[in-house]
Amino acid sequence: MSDTSTPAGFHYQALTPDLILDAIESVGIYPETGLLALNSYENRVYQFRCDRQIRYVVKFYRPERWSDAQILEEHEFSAELAQQEIPIATPVLIEGQSLHHYQGFRFALFPSMGGRAFEVDNLDQLEEVGRFVGRMHQYAKAKTFTYRETLSPALLGDESLAWLKASGHVPQSLETAYFTVVEQVLAKAKRLWAEVDATSMRLHGDLHPSNIMWTPDGPGFVDLDDAKMGPAMQDLWMMLAGDRQQQTLQLEILLEAYEEFCEFDKRQLKLIEPLRAMRMLHYNAWLSRRWEDPAFPMNFPWYAEEKYWEQQILAFKEQLALLDEPPLSLIPQY
Repeated sequence: MSDTSTPAGFHYQALTPDLILDAIESVGIYPETGLLALNSYENRVYQFRCDRQIRYVVKFYRPERWSDAQILEEHEFSAELAQQEIPIATPVLIEGQSLHHYQGFRFALFPSMGGRAFEVDNLDQLEEVGRFVGRMHQYAKAKTFTYRETLSPALLGDESLAWLKASGHVPQSLETAYFTVVEQVLAKAKRLWAEVDATSMRLHGDLHPSNIMWTPDGPGFVDLDDAKMGPAMQDLWMMLAGDRQQQTLQLEILLEAYEEFCEFDKRQLKLIEPLRAMRMLHYNAWLSRRWEDPAFPMNFPWYAEEKYWEQQILAFKEQLALLDEPPLSLIPQY
């Protein structure tokens, strides 16, 4: 969906440092320090300290990506979770508004959440994260989103495949090999998805380890930009890393803590590899969709090289094999 208030072809080149500062000052916040760019390619995100010695993060939303209604639904969700004492970054209300407009850009301000990186191999941290995700889901499933997307093989898989076929970014010499294996992977992922037929709930949507900070008080969750409806497993599987034995141990700890607050449908274990496969495909298409943004060729130059696509073909062949394996199980296999 696109926001009709944003002119067609509008790009981040217009988002100059002076415009950023003017936008922040337009809502009565006055930066005292310079702007520290944070690691974000989809949006533009900066940290600063204001003249009242408060540290903020300002997020400028990518033009034409979400509608105002979708962004506000994200904000409302984070505010609801914060009211439940779930430690999540929530936009500051200024004169009752969380979403602000300035010269065609939309932005929000968040309190800066200090902390260090979440250690996915730290089982104590993983257990605590599992409890908070369980609490988040127990509350989140009570309502549904009205404007946000619903995660599905069509959204992440079919749309990504169609985009890549039309993009011209896959080298011609590798098109047959790439699209053949991707179509095989997507077909298997769809079959497993249909077998599970999981109930959708409101999700964080992109809960990879980099979106979890470790604060003095425990985990803190950031970046609800990809909040959507979908199966609970989407907010869990990206915290599994390592070989099968390691992932099984992580899963056991994560779900035991999760189920202290929210029941987990064990059938969704079958969705781990389909979700991984669709994320791989969606990532390829995301880079293609954003290639006209100068930040992408500069930061992802290997995307235009044949070697990258050869590696992707190999990765999808490996994923095809994983889709045929039994799903991770909490029951010992003998």
